[in-house]
Amino acid sequence: MSIAMRIPASELSWVLEWEAIKGEKGRKEIGKRSGSAAGRVYCGRTEKLLASEGSRGKLKEVTAVEMRNFGAHVGVCYGLLGDNLPPPHEVIHLYKHNNIPRMRIYSPLPHVLQALRGSNIEVMVGVANEDLCHIATNMANAYSWVHNNIRNYANVNFRYIAVGNEIHPPAWEANHLLGAMKNIHRAISEAGLGNQIKVSTPFSTEILGESYPPSKGSFKPHMESFINPIIRFLVDTHAPFFLNMYTYFSYIGSPHLMSLEYALFTSPGVVVHDGQFGYQNMFDAVLDAAYSALEKAGGGSLEIVVAETGWPSAGGLASTVENARTYNTNLLRHVKGGTPKRPGKPIQTYLFSMFNENKKEPAFEKNWGLFYPNKQPVYHTRN
Repeated sequence: MSIAMRIPASELSWVLEWEAIKGEKGRKEIGKRSGSAAGRVYCGRTEKLLASEGSRGKLKEVTAVEMRNFGAHVGVCYGLLGDNLPPPHEVIHLYKHNNIPRMRIYSPLPHVLQALRGSNIEVMVGVANEDLCHIATNMANAYSWVHNNIRNYANVNFRYIAVGNEIHPPAWEANHLLGAMKNIHRAISEAGLGNQIKVSTPFSTEILGESYPPSKGSFKPHMESFINPIIRFLVDTHAPFFLNMYTYFSYIGSPHLMSLEYALFTSPGVVVHDGQFGYQNMFDAVLDAAYSALEKAGGGSLEIVVAETGWPSAGGLASTVENARTYNTNLLRHVKGGTPKRPGKPIQTYLFSMFNENKKEPAFEKNWGLFYPNKQPVYHTRN
């Protein structure tokens, strides 16, 4: 995978606006970076890297004491692309010890689900991208998936099923995504779990076309026939819209055009004015652009769950311990209160990842963890 992470089209307008703000003449063309807006994607029962491996994130200042300030709306993604990670039962203990109430896992690995029994940790579990076709085309396979991975673990607190990860055309899985979602939902409902477990799919910000200002947010026109039926499904089933969102990649795509402070929640004042709303950070701006896009597509009733976000602590441009600490500290404080467009309600948010993972490439992909594999925090609280 290329380490040249360029800005996705959905965020190019923000960069050009920064160029205007900074008074620079002449615009540089910044193409879409390869892969998804999050950079990569986890798929597969064994969590092998596909074209874009999924997710990263870090938390705030990570000492056990500080992590106990987690709200009920915040979770941490548990990635397994490391050969030196602690066993799942120790990981579950670490979640509980630090009062981390939610976990996202990317595939229903039996040893992880077994460790989750009786923990009361709220779980988002993934259906692998490569499983979508046979689930979408054969209802018996959907029943089998739900039986083996949900019903067999009755004392695991499942909350969400994430069907695939960051799928959009022209990927072949896009042809089967909605069908797989419908069949998994049907199997869950027939098991009497439809009110408890909601079925959705995580998108990257690559699906956004216009995003500046946030009120003009819209999905890419050529994706409307793909995404609009999914939005209708989510509305009909009262399920949330999952969005993987990384201001880190927007920043490193063009650091000379975009303010690091805007990406880290540290801008001293409003940067973007949009009617009655002012935006002091890019997280809110992109999230509200996605809300505007949903409204235009008939999904105004949907809640957005940020299914992945974070900042690396080493290995790449602007990937320092201090920046990771700053982003994740400010993020945890910020998501308690909503966005300018949707104020007053916490934003359900999942930080990637629980551990640094040494089997990922390039170097900065290894360093999104809150903890080292020895369970020691990567960075500590600033007093």
